[in-house]
Amino acid sequence: MSLGPLMVDIAGTALSAAERERLAHPLIGSVILFTRNYVEPAQLQALVADIQSVRSPPLLIGVDHEGGRVQRFRPGFSALPPLRRIGQAFDADAQQGMAMARALGWLMAAELLACGLDFSFAPCVDLDYGLSEIIGDRAFHARAPAVAQLAVAYMHGMRDAGMAATAKHFPGHGAVVADSHLALPVDRRELVDIDQDLLPYRRLIANGLPAVMVAHVLFPAVDPAPASFSRRWIEAVLRRELQFAGLVFADDLTMAGAAAVGDLLQRAERALAAGCDVVPVCNDPQGVERLLDRLKVAIDPASQLRLVRMRGRKQLRFETLAASAAWQSAREWLERSAASPPDLQL
Repeated sequence: MSLGPLMVDIAGTALSAAERERLAHPLIGSVILFTRNYVEPAQLQALVADIQSVRSPPLLIGVDHEGGRVQRFRPGFSALPPLRRIGQAFDADAQQGMAMARALGWLMAAELLACGLDFSFAPCVDLDYGLSEIIGDRAFHARAPAVAQLAVAYMHGMRDAGMAATAKHFPGHGAVVADSHLALPVDRRELVDIDQDLLPYRRLIANGLPAVMVAHVLFPAVDPAPASFSRRWIEAVLRRELQFAGLVFADDLTMAGAAAVGDLLQRAERALAAGCDVVPVCNDPQGVERLLDRLKVAIDPASQLRLVRMRGRKQLRFETLAASAAWQSAREWLERSAASPPDLQL
């Protein structure tokens, strides 16, 4: 059975019979986990194994686990800092900041992989313009070259652990005030003025970036559709101009920023038609059921290959991870990050 384009969530810490049946549907190809799905590492490993037993090939499993405010699993996992802390270290000593980015990218990925997950939606490569509260300290830095350098190092750390990186939120969420969870942000800049926001993507793509998540942000000077539903942004800019060959995720289709294009079925159809490979639908099981009944999708072999390449490569068991020299070294970098100043004056 192929992996479908829908990414869905589950309600609790174990699969229900109804969820097991739903996950067997061919339109579903991946599952996203949240804090509500987690108690401790052993429970997580059992849940992941149960999800993976539903289908062959197994469904992919992802999570938002950047660190700071956005870390879904906490007890038993390393408490990762927000990415801004890495940017602060970079300002103090660029070489040390790069080493910290790679080490913490490895640590984040290694702990998730050891529990059987495939990928984390990281790193966030938005620029910190000081406008967006939903981005804020999730950004490495305000300067595009610094974000690019640190994001590449972080991606390499994830790759060292066996995980594919997903850069977000393309083409940029940092220059708008509105939170796309709650409203549709509008960025009125011309395409030429967004070039600095695209710089991290250019550098990451040159280094083999596996995946991108596209934002529900409207750039009316570029296209009348939000980026996540825009062939101009996905096919013309991301694919052709930036020469990106990896997987494209839409942001969650249940977010308010996606509502402008219609109901959930229309959102899924529009995102897929614009060039997205995967459309996440979170916190709306009834909506998922409607999509499974009504969404018509022709499986694209190229999209399938991009999706399969997101499969994680587990190298260490969670129970033995802490005994490894790599984990102990990464934890030393974590301790250094905790000593960084709380605020960075730019």
